[in-house]
Amino acid sequence: MKKMKDLIDWIEKHRDWCFDLMRIYLGIGLLVKGIYFLWQPDYVASLVMESGNYSAWNTLLVHYVAMGHIAGGLLMAIGMITRIGAAIQLPILFGAVFLVHLKEGLFSKDQSLEFSALVLFLVCLITIYGSGTLSVDSYLDKKRATNL
Repeated sequence: MKKMKDLIDWIEKHRDWCFDLMRIYLGIGLLVKGIYFLWQPDYVASLVMESGNYSAWNTLLVHYVAMGHIAGGLLMAIGMITRIGAAIQLPILFGAVFLVHLKEGLFSKDQSLEFSALVLFLVCLITIYGSGTLSVDSYLDKKRATNL
């Protein structure tokens, strides 16, 4: 019983780490997704085509999605200019939710809408909240504070 109380006490003291771990995991996931999109550009193009919004801009869009996930995911994972890294993801995820997956509905077998909406929600939180304590941003802020 004491071990459980010690564990709960430790979790309470390190509550910020939960947010940091979620940010890091989400950043790595988006980075991997961006790499996947670079390796499989036909997959992203097929998603855009299925949405019915095909235009000449789609080639540019496919590259923006891949590079946005890579750059933003990396920035989120390491916690460097985290809000910008998360903000880069917002137009991509809004497009994924409202232009690509919304027509599938909530109960599709792939559950792409639910997953994309969850990632959009988490990225919104990171855009608002920032990087947390386990981040390059936090380290640089502490370093600046000691130099003043």
